Amino acid sequence: MRQIGAALAKLHASSLVHGDLTTSNMMLRQGSGTLVFIDFGLASSRPEDEDKAVDLYVMERAFLSTHPGAEALVEEVLRAYEAAASEKGGWKGVNKKLQDVRMRGRKRSMFG
Repeated sequence: MRQIGAALAKLHASSLVHGDLTTSNMMLRQGSGTLVFIDFGLASSRPEDEDKAVDLYVMERAFLSTHPGAEALVEEVLRAYEAAASEKGGWKGVNKKLQDVRMRGRKRSMFG
């Protein structure tokens, strides 16, 4: 989980947004166990906090919909992302936008 958060923060620090962060688009290298993101078909080079927050939200929703009870795992990913992103000054803005994106998602599911 920490590898996912740190790798995603590094990706975002490089101004890349994956666009489809599901567990199906994450692999571990055989032997080293290093995490690798795959399938960048929906990726973009968008350095905006909003786009990074949407990436995190998609990952969060994908985890929770396919792995019930994974809330603690998602929190671990976010803690690792925060630690890595804070080094580059990128967590505060992304976190604020993530809260906004979550609220929009909740409203959409409540009202269709």
